[in-house]
Amino acid sequence: MSPTETVEDYYRALRTGEPLDPYFVEREDVVKFGVSERLSGYGAVADGLREQTRTTDDWRVDSRRLQVVVRDPVAWFSDDVALSWLDAEGVRRSFDTRWSGVLERGTDESESGSEDDEDDPNWRFVAMHVSAPHQL
Repeated sequence: MSPTETVEDYYRALRTGEPLDPYFVEREDVVKFGVSERLSGYGAVADGLREQTRTTDDWRVDSRRLQVVVRDPVAWFSDDVALSWLDAEGVRRSFDTRWSGVLERGTDESESGSEDDEDDPNWRFVAMHVSAPHQL
């Protein structure tokens, strides 16, 4: 899976309620910023994503401007995403969000793959930032 396909598959997994932590490297330097959170280290990211999946439903993820740049073995992306979900109380939360992040290929020590294959299936996020702009 290419870096672009990895980002798109992450969006699909978010929509369908599938586990999201496998998309992140299992290292202590991984970081994920959400609309209202900052998670550092794989354990915190994995716990936060599992809690998010447990307490939310009916995700809508509308990618509007995904751009991905690959400079092997790193890729970075940006996107504008219309994002909404139902929270634990059944209230719909909606935001126009901005996403950016960094992926590395073959970053988990247990993974192996061709060092020169951009479509290596082991692309994982090392950093992700999701924010919602505030009107001034």
